[in-house]
Amino acid sequence: MTAAVPRRALVTGGSGDLGGAICQQLATDGLHVIVHANGNPARAQQVVDAIHHAGGSAETVVFDVADGEATRAALAALLDGGPIQVVVNNAGIHDDAPMAGMAEAQWKRVIDVSLHGFFHVTQPLLLPMARTRWGRVVSVSSVAAVTGNRGQSNYAAAKAALHGASKSLAREMASRGITVNVVAPGVIEGQMTHDAFPPEVIKQLVPAGRAGRAEEVAALVGFLCSDAAGYVNGQVIGVNGGMA
Repeated sequence: MTAAVPRRALVTGGSGDLGGAICQQLATDGLHVIVHANGNPARAQQVVDAIHHAGGSAETVVFDVADGEATRAALAALLDGGPIQVVVNNAGIHDDAPMAGMAEAQWKRVIDVSLHGFFHVTQPLLLPMARTRWGRVVSVSSVAAVTGNRGQSNYAAAKAALHGASKSLAREMASRGITVNVVAPGVIEGQMTHDAFPPEVIKQLVPAGRAGRAEEVAALVGFLCSDAAGYVNGQVIGVNGGMA
C-alpha cells in the first residue's frame, strides 16, 4: 500500500518568529509546509532546514503578497503540483504613527500587505481547494484590531478588515468543507515585542502578566487547520492573556 500524500499548507510570512512557529507546528502535524518569505528568504530556508531536521516536509517560496501579479504567478507554479488545502495568512507589517502625522504611503503599504495580501494569496487557492471538498483558511490578526491601539490606525484597520472578510468567506465556502477563521494574538514574545514592550509595561497591559509564546499561537492555528476543527468556522479567536 502506498503512503498517503500529505496535505500541503502555505504559510505567508513564514520566516518570522510567529510564522516559523506555525510552520513547525503544521509540519509536526504531518503537513507539507510551504514557507513563504519576501524580504528574508535565508531565514525561511532556516525554517525549512529545521523542519527537515525534525523529519518533516517543507519547501520555500518567495514573493511579495502585496504584488498581485507576482503572487498569482508564484501560486500558479505551486498549484501545478496539486491543490493547497491549508493557507495561513500570517504576512503583515507595522509602520506606526499617530494618524495626524501618518503619511499616505504608511497607510497604504500596511493595508496592502495585510489586507490586499490576504486576497492575492487566498483567492487563487479557493477553487482548487473546493474541488477537494476540504480546506482550511486561517488569518493572523491582532488584538489591536479588536481594541484599537494608539499609533496603529493603519495596522488595526487592515487586521480588522480580515475579520469581516473571513466571516463572509466562511459563509461562502462552508458547504465545500472549507473553514475560515481568524486568530488574533496579543503581546507575543519576539524581537519586535522585546523592543516595544518592557516587562513592566507588559505587566500593566496583560492580565496574565506575561507575553505569550509563539508556540501558544501556533498550537491554536494547528488545531484550526486540523480535521478536528471542522465545525469551527467564521470565528475570531483571541490569544492575548485576557487583554480583550
